[in-house]
Amino acid sequence: MDVKKINREQLVPILVVFELVLSVIFIFVGYLTGNIYFRGVGIGLLIAWVTGAIAYYVVGKRTAKP
Repeated sequence: MDVKKINREQLVPILVVFELVLSVIFIFVGYLTGNIYFRGVGIGLLIAWVTGAIAYYVVGKRTAKP
């Protein structure tokens, strides 16, 4: 069984998208259950997603090959 290796260039965008999906799930569960803890975790993940996406964009621009 041949497992495809994931390199850094593929892993970072996958993790950024995963963080966004996870934050939406936590916010959604928080609103469904009325639990402010889940909403807070979702908002925290959303803030982390925004900063991660900005950092990924800036570093990607800086390391782009001409």
